[in-house]
Amino acid sequence: MIRPVHFRCCVGLALTVLAMAVCAEPAAPARCVTDDAAREVCLAQPAQRIVSLSPGATELLFDAGAGERVVGAVGFSDFPEAAKKIPRVGSYKRLDLERILALKPDLIIAWRSGNPRAQTERLESLGQTLYYSEPRRFDDVASTLQRFATLAGSEAVGGARAQRFRHGIDALAKRYRDAAPVSVFYEVWEEPLMTVNGEHLISQVIDLCGGRNVFADLPALTQAPLPQAGAGVEFEGQREAHLPGRHRLERLQSEGDTGIVEDLSTGKVSRQPVIGSGRQFILPDDEQVAGDLEDWDQLLQSHL
Repeated sequence: MIRPVHFRCCVGLALTVLAMAVCAEPAAPARCVTDDAAREVCLAQPAQRIVSLSPGATELLFDAGAGERVVGAVGFSDFPEAAKKIPRVGSYKRLDLERILALKPDLIIAWRSGNPRAQTERLESLGQTLYYSEPRRFDDVASTLQRFATLAGSEAVGGARAQRFRHGIDALAKRYRDAAPVSVFYEVWEEPLMTVNGEHLISQVIDLCGGRNVFADLPALTQAPLPQAGAGVEFEGQREAHLPGRHRLERLQSEGDTGIVEDLSTGKVSRQPVIGSGRQFILPDDEQVAGDLEDWDQLLQSHL
């Protein structure tokens, strides 16, 4: 037989436990993503103070809806306009570790192949949470938007932007699927003259928009010097385009239909008719492949 006093104690204890279960807030699930170094990155709550160590990551953070939470960025992080106002933490090649730590970030977006490894490892050894970013394919860009949004708590914005990006890629692929290719030389640096091979994301954008990277077969995976002067740069027919940096474009315009090509073995320069008249294009100063690709579309569609 249960005594009344024992019954009352049991009921009271049960009600107390039930009240605690009802009133207690459930623990928020950790926000976990896999970065481009195949490492799991987890945050207990959405990032509030983000430091970006590459201009491209800064742009993607804004596009993912996390721009207002970026408290530090490296030099040349100038898109969108609001990014210009973010405090600088050095350059992507030489980070200001003291400045980064002073900003007390809860998330650092690092450039896997661009930032000094010793410095990023030092940040990790000091307890900082790093996400390594290295998008190499179109879908990597879209998934990066989604992963950044997950870490920042802006999933709705990031998901919508990722979907818009994928739709834009699909639309461009359909538009130029049957077009005759345009032979393209893309200049990434003037002295020494540098370009990219077919493995680079820039070359993939050229292919997407109906272009053909004339140096796609170079062995280097990123930047590679052009052949020395006299080796010849051949384009097919009259359908050609040159996508240079600003200073290079000005020099080529001043030389008419010929271009100044540097002989990397001797340092001498020579004039070669490698650029077609009226087919020299300039990209914006902040040429970002991760955007909507509208600039590339406009550059090439009149020659297709």
